[in-house]
Amino acid sequence: MSTPKATLRPDLAVIAEHVPAGARVLDIGCGDGTLMAALRDKRGVDARGIELSPEEVELCVSKGLSVIQGDANRDLAQYPDGAFDYAILSQTLQTAERPDLMLDHLLRVGRQAFVSFPNFAYWRMRLSLLAQGRMPVTRHLPVTWYETENIHHLTIEDFRALLDEKGVKTERCWFFTHDRKIGSAGANWRAEYAVFQLSR
Repeated sequence: MSTPKATLRPDLAVIAEHVPAGARVLDIGCGDGTLMAALRDKRGVDARGIELSPEEVELCVSKGLSVIQGDANRDLAQYPDGAFDYAILSQTLQTAERPDLMLDHLLRVGRQAFVSFPNFAYWRMRLSLLAQGRMPVTRHLPVTWYETENIHHLTIEDFRALLDEKGVKTERCWFFTHDRKIGSAGANWRAEYAVFQLSR
């Protein structure tokens, strides 16, 4: 079943580019299924999803996608080891109750994982904190501190330190500012958000 063409966010586009045809994929926090539909329709991927919002699950099902309603903080533990080639967590890590345990589950259920997240060390965030002394509201963190689902603001260097602590290998990484890919030099202060491809 084909779906209307949707433009992928840059982090999702780079993930879609690097998932091989025919792979088995679990998209955790899959939202409205835009990435899953692109993977299915363009790469013949066997894509499954888990999503907390019942409205988003309904949207996914209306597109013919295989998505269940669930809370990844608890329900990922029910998935068997190595059930998927890739586990994907896009712009969701910062909402997890325990991002460190979420990372363990990603690399348990998937042979590899893609993780993308907003970088709280981006220079505009730093400048806003310095100048205003208040939690910034930006394009990638668009909600005030008391309304946000983001409970763990992290930086690229924080994430790298977690990977080192867990012995996780970075296969590839990409960095973006204003939806444009940038180089890795100084990414911790230059990038608005990052994408990592990981393995054990």
